This record gives sequence, C-alpha cells and structure tokens, in this order.
Amino acid sequence: MKRFILALLVVALAVSCAYAWSPRKNVTVIVAYKAGSGTDNTARVLSKFANETIGRTLVIQNQEGGSGSIGWTALSHARPDGHTIGFVNLPTLCSNIVEQLGDYKIDDFVPICNHVSETAMVLLAKDSPFNTLNELIAYAKENPGKLKASTNGMKASNHIGSELLAKSAGFTYMAIPYGGTADQLLALRQGEVDFSVAKEADIAAIVSEVKVLGVFAEKRLSAFPDVPTLGELGYYDKWYGSARAIVAPKGTKPEVIAFYEEAFRKAMENPDYIAAAEKAGVTTMFMNAEDTAKLINQQYEFCTDEVAKLWE
Repeated sequence: MKRFILALLVVALAVSCAYAWSPRKNVTVIVAYKAGSGTDNTARVLSKFANETIGRTLVIQNQEGGSGSIGWTALSHARPDGHTIGFVNLPTLCSNIVEQLGDYKIDDFVPICNHVSETAMVLLAKDSPFNTLNELIAYAKENPGKLKASTNGMKASNHIGSELLAKSAGFTYMAIPYGGTADQLLALRQGEVDFSVAKEADIAAIVSEVKVLGVFAEKRLSAFPDVPTLGELGYYDKWYGSARAIVAPKGTKPEVIAFYEEAFRKAMENPDYIAAAEKAGVTTMFMNAEDTAKLINQQYEFCTDEVAKLWE
C-alpha cells in the first residue's frame, strides 16, 4: 500500500512539473497592425480556439505603425512573465531590423511557434483596365515609372514583393507606403494606385473587389487554379510570401514557451479551428519553437542578402 501511495505521489509530481506554469490572468497578444488587417484577422481566428487550450482569454492589442516597428518595439520591451506575447510577420520583422526601424534585434524575441505561411500575389482593383499580368507589365515598360503600387510600408513584406516582380520583369514604378496591408488594399480598391502585392488571407474578405493576376509560387494555388505563377510567365520563379509567428519577449522562461507551444499546437489541430481557418483563407503551418527559430534566421539572411540587393 505504501508503495502504491508513493507511486501516486511520483505520478502527481511528474504531472505538476509537466504543467509547472500556466498564465494567472488574461494574456495580452500584441498585433503590430491595425484591426481588420490580415495579421489581425488570422490572430483572431486562432485566439478563439487557443482561449480553450490556454485556459485564459487572449486579448488582442493592436499597436500599428512604422511597418510593424511600433508594436514589435512594445513587445520587445514587455515583461517576460508569460502574460504578453505577440505575432511577428516575416520577412517584415527582419527587414525592419536590417533597416533599423526599431531598437529591437532578432534575439529580443523568443520563438513559440509559427502560425501561418502565405503566398504573395499580384493584385489589381476589380475595375482595372488590365486583365493579365503581361498587359500590366507591357504598359509599365512603355510608360516607365508611371505605374503606382501601394505597399504596407517602406521595404516591408509587400513592398519587397513588388520589387521582386519589377526587377524580374524589368520595369520601374512608384511605390507608395501606407500604414499597413489594410490601408494598402483600401488604396488599391479606391483607385489611388494601379497594383499591389499582398497575401491570400489579406484579401479573404475583399476577394470579389480585386483581380488576382499572378502568384509568387512554384505551382498554382488551389484557391486560384486559373491564376498563373510568376515563373510560368517568365518572371520571379521562387516562392515568396509571408509567415506569421508567435513569439515572447527575451527572458521568457523555457517552461512558459513550452506551455504556449503545446497550447497553440492543440488549437491548430482542432477540427473546428481548421474549418474556420479555411473559411477565412488562413493557410495554417504550425512549426514548433525550434523550427520557428530556424525560419526567423532564414528570413533574416534573406533580408540581409537577397532583399538588400533590390535597392542597390
């Protein structure tokens, strides 16, 4: 009997150690873009289900501005007690660091997991006179610098996409930065610019208001089977897009990271979440903390090498 009781105590101790940490109050989740943006939308889809696996309410706090640098500065300065985490966008986080748009560095964030990976696409307003990417590019070449493109910030993810297209197709244009993707796409739909580059989830709610002329992928997207890849048309032939990862501020303890990593994994495996994500155009790609760290480092190298050459 004593041995049985001892065994129960050992099991109880093991269980308590495995769950040594959990949040004591609601959790602030910093999103560095405005409400209604692609990042905000995907964060809210996930938080609805993560509330259950975390056991506390995730409170989205939008801190937009500076191509994400305002929100990420706040996140890097947050107390590393597990009650403030946030979403970071790749490659924008890395390009901001390269451009010194904030006072944070890569190692000021501790990866928890990756949430989504989205392919970039070339967009026009529904009433645009251009119906194919080749028509747009032909006009751009005949009228150097006349085309205008809205972006989500100077050298941010969608600006990088526009540059990749322009450089590979051999045309020039005028890039106009907006406060974020939501404002960027509003400018496109209102006719302030001629084209934009954004991601699939960014246009989920406005897909009927835009034309998708090309995707930055090695094969066509299942949601847009009639839209060619840029490579098919003889332009940029690699995948390009954006990842959205969840991180904590530097100094957050390993047991806190492990708790959130497992909680978000369970939320993303929930069949109800999967259905909601598909409906919202969210391309879920869970990666654990270790693989997310590798992804962030890869994106930083991409920004310091390939992206830097776009503006030489």
